[in-house]
Amino acid sequence: MRQVKTANVNTPAQTDPRTDPAAALAAVLDWWREAGVDHAFSDDPRTWLAEPAAPEPEPERSYTPPLMPAKPAPGPLAAAPLAGLDALPATLAEFQAWWLAEPSLDDGQLAGRVPPRGAEGAALMVLVDHPEVEDRDVLLSSPQGRLLQAMFAAMGIGSEQAYIAACLPRHMPLPDWAALDAAGLGQVVRHHIVLARPQRLLVFGRHISPLLGHDPAKSAEPLRIFNHEGQSIPLLIAPGLANLAGRPRSKAGLWQAWLDWTG
Repeated sequence: MRQVKTANVNTPAQTDPRTDPAAALAAVLDWWREAGVDHAFSDDPRTWLAEPAAPEPEPERSYTPPLMPAKPAPGPLAAAPLAGLDALPATLAEFQAWWLAEPSLDDGQLAGRVPPRGAEGAALMVLVDHPEVEDRDVLLSSPQGRLLQAMFAAMGIGSEQAYIAACLPRHMPLPDWAALDAAGLGQVVRHHIVLARPQRLLVFGRHISPLLGHDPAKSAEPLRIFNHEGQSIPLLIAPGLANLAGRPRSKAGLWQAWLDWTG
């Protein structure tokens, strides 16, 4: 007779609620569920028909305006208009006195002004932007002036043959030339040249060109002739004396331009 073998079936072991907290909690929930209790109840009375309480107001928040971008610092004010442009001095001597005493030339600043030097009708007039910082009573009496004297010696020009002038009455670092021209400085400079009546005009500093009536926006070519109040004067514009110092190539270029101009 054949013997039937049966497979061993492992049934999950039953956990004891007395030792397993999870099993104890599950047993309690099953007991209440079988008793028909499947919701949580509270013994505190509640008025179901009462109006809902108004929500508590939110605390006030202080308003902080958004940060605005800082305003840029104001730029330099335009130069004040020069006084008496319709009645400029009629002679060179009167102009030189006016140059030292007219308040509107420098917003009332009179200290530090340096007069031009030379005689009317000179063979050459030299025009620079402003006196050197070391100048006191004599225009271009410092390093730039010594460079100019060396150039005069090479050019064969004596000091008495030159009239030396500046566009500004005193040393002024980083002047706003466009604002000064708009205030009338260009008219003063042009009138000064007319009163000096030089045979030739040598200008050191290309930024001076607009004060002579040249508009770089209309023509990139440098001025060759100064025309004003019926006078026509040959004109040569060179780099500033401060730029020429210590630059042999620039000096050589100016020397060649001088030879071409006077040849």
